[in-house]
Amino acid sequence: MLTVGLLGAGRIGAVHAQAISDHPGSHLAAVSDMTADAAQALAATHGAVAKSSDEILADPAIDAVLIATSTDTHCDLIEAATSAGKAVLCEKPVDLDLARARRCAAHVEQTSQPVMVGFNRRFDPSFGALRDAARRGEIGKSELLSITSFDPAPPPVSYVKVSGGLFRDMMIHDFDMAHFLMGDLPETIMATGSAIIDPEIGAAGDVDTAIATLTYADGRLAVIKNARRAVYGYDQRVELLGSGGLLQAQNMLENTVVKSTADGVVGAKPTWFFLERYMPAYRAEWAAFAKAVTDGSPMPVTLADGVAALAMAEAAATSLSSGAPVRLSTLS
Repeated sequence: MLTVGLLGAGRIGAVHAQAISDHPGSHLAAVSDMTADAAQALAATHGAVAKSSDEILADPAIDAVLIATSTDTHCDLIEAATSAGKAVLCEKPVDLDLARARRCAAHVEQTSQPVMVGFNRRFDPSFGALRDAARRGEIGKSELLSITSFDPAPPPVSYVKVSGGLFRDMMIHDFDMAHFLMGDLPETIMATGSAIIDPEIGAAGDVDTAIATLTYADGRLAVIKNARRAVYGYDQRVELLGSGGLLQAQNMLENTVVKSTADGVVGAKPTWFFLERYMPAYRAEWAAFAKAVTDGSPMPVTLADGVAALAMAEAAATSLSSGAPVRLSTLS
């Protein structure tokens, strides 16, 4: 049985608490949060106890920690947890600063402790099936990837101001998905964006609608489209065009009923937000982490993957500012 401490009892912490509790080989023993009442409430829901983060890290009975705190704490907690001999699953991103994330990776390498970054979409069954089909050569050579990721509504501006911006907060999932599906990192990234949904997001120095074009060394291309507003629901689609055909992963719908009449054909909307869309992926993510820790096998999503996704986000943000493509190799 894997004994687990959860650091962070907010919305995403609650998602992870459920995934841990649902796993037959894991026991959620303790929960911490800056807000004591939040830690106490979430711990009580899952039969755990509320403790401080320091107490969790110092507890020899705890094998692994899941870090679901604010991004600015991730590197410090990863370093403290690995130094304490814990396995770590940390929510994305590793940090908002690429240099800090690289220093964290260097620290973890010295501890030899296993660390996984929480890019849960890799564990979505549809995206995984698409990748498997591509790797089997079912559409020949992959040539053009298109990723669509639209939220139903923008977050509060107060969140935007501390999020690191759309590329580091939202599109970073899609940068990782491009890495996952294409099996390589691009040479260059060109990004454009604007604040056309909420002027306050623009005033906060961010964009709410953006496109990134990724160019690979062998000529392959990927296009990522993000928007903070899609009034019909959570739009999550992937298309991969190859020399011999096309693979598509479509939206998850509220239901599969389609009404066809003389007036037209009408179906259900996409599920509303990430909790409905990706809860199975969060469970699969935790199961994969727990198996890797228990078996001593490699992590399916490494800290290096997290740093790579952050580098892509950094390149996109730099490109947006400069109006020119950015080579990943030039980022310090």
